[in-house]
Amino acid sequence: MLPNHFISADEQAELQLFTESLERFCDAEIEPHYRTWEKAGRVPRDLLRKMGENGYLCADVPDTYGGPGASVPFSFAVVEVLSRRGYGGFVGGLQVHNDIIPPYLLHCGTEAQRAHWLPRMASGEAIAAIGMTEPGAGSDLKAIRTTARRVSDSDGDHYVINGSKIFISNGQNCDLLVLAAKTDPAAGAKGVSLFLVDAATPGFTRGQNLEKIGQHAGDTSELFFNDMRVPLDALLGGVEGQGFVQMMRELPRERLIIGVQAVHGAKGALDATLKYVQERQAFGQPIGQFQNTRFTLAQCASDIAAAEAFLNASVAAYQQGQLTPEAVSALKLHTTELFSRVADACLQLFGGYGYMAEYPISRFWTDARVLRIYGGTSEIMKELVARGMLGR
Repeated sequence: MLPNHFISADEQAELQLFTESLERFCDAEIEPHYRTWEKAGRVPRDLLRKMGENGYLCADVPDTYGGPGASVPFSFAVVEVLSRRGYGGFVGGLQVHNDIIPPYLLHCGTEAQRAHWLPRMASGEAIAAIGMTEPGAGSDLKAIRTTARRVSDSDGDHYVINGSKIFISNGQNCDLLVLAAKTDPAAGAKGVSLFLVDAATPGFTRGQNLEKIGQHAGDTSELFFNDMRVPLDALLGGVEGQGFVQMMRELPRERLIIGVQAVHGAKGALDATLKYVQERQAFGQPIGQFQNTRFTLAQCASDIAAAEAFLNASVAAYQQGQLTPEAVSALKLHTTELFSRVADACLQLFGGYGYMAEYPISRFWTDARVLRIYGGTSEIMKELVARGMLGR
């Protein structure tokens, strides 16, 4: 959790109770089933409904839209707890639902769009996903090829959408897809618009649940749109050509929450390793007594502490509206690279057991790898930081 000086004492006490409640929820509702969900490649929809009933979804969505109406740290605390417990596959999709989609609706949506979707998201009735990445367009969002053509016919005015998206978290479970499409293919970035697509719309097709090397409990899909007709009021904010601006505005929170996941995932990997090295014996003593083990653990702990200070400062800047794209790019770069290093160093201390799926460190190790890719690769983060230093 954030240290006391970032939030009031009363809010800190409430946050502590919230976190303890979530830990108990995880013990009862997630831990006994998580490995089964990993094998299934997705979590059950009912889990989201249970989380909604307990106030763990969309925590900082105002109560006027059916949310708990808490502050940002409460939403981030959900990612902190689940990441530290090793539920990275679930966290990948949950943070889309909790921390990425709600700001799009709150900051860019119309009143009708907010009133329709946010209460359903907060309750867990509707699961949200975001459709940006395409087979030929990842971080280069201007290169997307999915099109939305406005037409008028016997059915009235609407948009006809054609194209596909890939690597979509919550793709199998989603009810709402925030979809990036070209409304004016000749206008470059100014021709991109975002649509709020109901997944029950005819022409919306889900591909198979993609098999990944990590984050096995997170459903990830390719989605297809074949002459999919959506009403005019599905256009986010009601104005064409604002999609790229809207995406750039909301990317800082996406990258910030990935930083939260990375730091607390690293903490969880270290927690599991500290327990193991005090139990595992070699040459007549716990392996935690060997200098190599102790030095490795000390380095991991020191690196995590530095990353957490960076993260806390970034969260504070975000709450004050002062988190710059360059700063959050540096945060994502630093924390996700750190998570991979820590997970790898910790797995090494488990020896052969670390390579076995039954040991939790293996999950931290495989789940960590994609954080350096999704939300913008480490290479893109470096480019963004450099642009802030040197200009284009």
